[in-house]
Amino acid sequence: MADEALFLLLHNEMVSGVYKSAEQGEVENGRCITKLENMGFRVGQGLIERFTKDTARFKDELDIMKFICKDFWTTVFKKQIDNLRTNHQGIYVLQDNKFRLLTQMSAGKQYLEHASKYLAFTCGLIRGGLSNLGIKSIVTAEVSSMPACKLNSHFLKMFLTGDPWVAQQFSACLKPRV
Repeated sequence: MADEALFLLLHNEMVSGVYKSAEQGEVENGRCITKLENMGFRVGQGLIERFTKDTARFKDELDIMKFICKDFWTTVFKKQIDNLRTNHQGIYVLQDNKFRLLTQMSAGKQYLEHASKYLAFTCGLIRGGLSNLGIKSIVTAEVSSMPACKLNSHFLKMFLTGDPWVAQQFSACLKPRV
């Protein structure tokens, strides 16, 4: 229980620290989300490497996403994802109806516009984990009512195996920006 509280406090301090540096002019305000996502990306890479070192290889993308929803999410957030949906074409939607990083905020709609900055790290966490498992993806989050959130993961392998120009464009958008 103590480690959960420390994680929540650390996450809140990371978000406020990045946004305070933007207010002081050290970082452009528009780059705050990117900076938080890049932090999550690196953490996600390290965690997946550690969590999967003794596991068997995954059969397919669905197996990887099940691992993310059960084992990875449980280790990081102390609960499984509530719902996983897919169209079997590289798009996965993970739904958490009581997301821990948003439960500290009001359940009303007054803080909805601030939710994206508290979800950027988590988007990076998933993207980094998937990246270390060999899957390039774009992960976005949406919140319609607090503290529930939906994380959309779009796998890019279908784009990266076709036209070289398209592959270059998508690869460029996935490179971490510092």
